[in-house]
Amino acid sequence: MLIAWVVLYLVVTIAIGLWAAKRVHNARDYVVAGRSLPLYMNTATVFATWFGAETVLSVSAEFAKSGLNGIIADPFGSSFCLVLVAVFFARAFYRMDLLTIGDFYRKRYGRTMELGTSVVIAISYVGWTAAQLTALGLAFSILSDGAISLETGIILGAVVTLAYTMWGGMWSVALTDLFQSAMIIVGVLVIAWVVGDMAGGAGKVIAAASQADKFAFFPKAGTKEWLAFLTAFLTLAIGSIPQQDIFQRVTSAKDEKTAIRGTLLGGVVYFAFAFLPIYIVYAGLLVDPSLGNLLNAEDARETQRVLPNFILAQTPFWVKVLFFGALLSAIFSTASGAIIAPTSLVTENVIRPFFPRMSDRQFLLTLRVILVVFTVGALVFAINSKKTMYDMVQNAYTVTLVSAFVPLAAGIFWKRANNIGAILSAVAGFVAWLVADMLSTDATVVPAPLVGLGFSIAGMVLGAFLPRAAAVPATPHHGER
Repeated sequence: MLIAWVVLYLVVTIAIGLWAAKRVHNARDYVVAGRSLPLYMNTATVFATWFGAETVLSVSAEFAKSGLNGIIADPFGSSFCLVLVAVFFARAFYRMDLLTIGDFYRKRYGRTMELGTSVVIAISYVGWTAAQLTALGLAFSILSDGAISLETGIILGAVVTLAYTMWGGMWSVALTDLFQSAMIIVGVLVIAWVVGDMAGGAGKVIAAASQADKFAFFPKAGTKEWLAFLTAFLTLAIGSIPQQDIFQRVTSAKDEKTAIRGTLLGGVVYFAFAFLPIYIVYAGLLVDPSLGNLLNAEDARETQRVLPNFILAQTPFWVKVLFFGALLSAIFSTASGAIIAPTSLVTENVIRPFFPRMSDRQFLLTLRVILVVFTVGALVFAINSKKTMYDMVQNAYTVTLVSAFVPLAAGIFWKRANNIGAILSAVAGFVAWLVADMLSTDATVVPAPLVGLGFSIAGMVLGAFLPRAAAVPATPHHGER
């Protein structure tokens, strides 16, 4: 019976996505929803895109293992990122009237930076998308009581995500996000109330977490632990700013004020609701302490089964329906955004410049082809990866932290930033991170991402004070004024 409700949910989601395709008439509609989303839709798509598999399954389990100190990256860093974007970047993004964030690097620094950063940012989405597909595979496997393997579930999840995203693009993402946000909010609120009551009330759950020292936020050890803590925070707080999905949500708003308010509201709502799965998991462990064995499983991915296993074993049928509806909503909303973002970048900033006479119809066709190719790549990565979703997401944003953030921020806020500095920043940051990562050991004090960020800053400063390079002419892309 539960499977029947899940199938009904999938049918409704696909139907909404296909219906949204009626609004797609050109590339701008497909990539940024025609820059026409009102505040409530813009807020919903920001919230739903961030509230994904790692929030429900992985962050909650990580808190049960390590407390607040272990989840500094998400939700703290990720929420802070959205606040930073709203306050400092949204206005600049919206006023540029560009199709992708890759267009910014081309317009500010030239074709070399456009190509390099677009490729790097697109690659960073592989891990994030794989995390969502892994969660879908896990959900389908649990729902079928093992009849569907994790690998088969991952493939099924990829097919469904493609089915409702391919034709409607950002319009499909926006409209399904609105539906999925409602499912998430209602679902987690009701489940938190029910499970908390089963555990003896919110006071008992909070007291148990406090006694177990789960609310300890800052590191208690030395320099190495503090630097690891700072790196985890910065990875999402600023490493996720130069990402196409955030850029798309800002620029899909109907006006500048909506872009700022929608991003800020989305971040605030996300931060508030991210703690509900954490509360549910800890309450569940009080009701059924045996689930704690999953937290120490040899396969790190097993920790992500704590919440769904508890819901299936300990709650009434209607709670199961609500939970898996909310869970699938969280995963699909993030997965759809995760595949449309790199697709837009690759098509607009890597492929299109080689075919300047490409018509709008050909561009839309290319977008859909690349969407399939990217999803298949993320699918292969998900099937072969043994990492948790939390780790996959952090690794994804490390790439952009060390190579794309500094050129973006300097390009907006520092007049001396130039193309030579941007190239030095991106290359130095990326190479330094790779070398530091390869050489790192358990005794290493400074984390590799922090080394990469430092070299990225140094590269930008050095380039700014070298003899000025000739201005790089910018060839307008489709959709630019």
